[in-house]
Amino acid sequence: MHHFFAYMARMRFIDRWALMRNSYTENIQEHSHQVAILAHALSVLRNAYFGGQVDAGAVAVAALYHDASEILTGDLPTPIKYYNPDIRDAYKQVEAIACRKLTGMLPEKLRGLYADLLTPADPQVEELVKAADKLSAHIKCLEEEKAGNHEFCAAARQTRQALADMHLPEVDLFLEEFLPSFRLTLDELE
Repeated sequence: MHHFFAYMARMRFIDRWALMRNSYTENIQEHSHQVAILAHALSVLRNAYFGGQVDAGAVAVAALYHDASEILTGDLPTPIKYYNPDIRDAYKQVEAIACRKLTGMLPEKLRGLYADLLTPADPQVEELVKAADKLSAHIKCLEEEKAGNHEFCAAARQTRQALADMHLPEVDLFLEEFLPSFRLTLDELE
């Protein structure tokens, strides 16, 4: 019996933003879905506008699994995870161990395939997933602000600056052309 997919289904039980007062909760399954959509979009933008040749499907799949280790570790809040280099490096080791444990729940023939999904080696894939992850966090901040939750104002500024600091043209294009819609109400989206 192999438990990998049963564990993946438990992503919906791991909440994000634990240190923040949220107007709505977000779990890692919802977050991973949004990151996959955003990562795919950034890949398509890179290919269509900036001469890229990245496999948008591979990027989207890597994004679906980018937080899979949190099924075992939980979502360690960013202020703790990045408090200092020792904690950051130790947590990366914990994540790697969690990924190995998860892939160990698969039949031998599938372990290498899924190990590559949980920890992609292609730097372009990693870069786009990281950008989409930060973009997803920024969108969460904007939605919380739109709901009147000022708890996320500083995080919104920080995530926006982090996106600018990436210096990725596809991110800049997304911020200019698509992000403003996230500030609108449903009636305004018409």
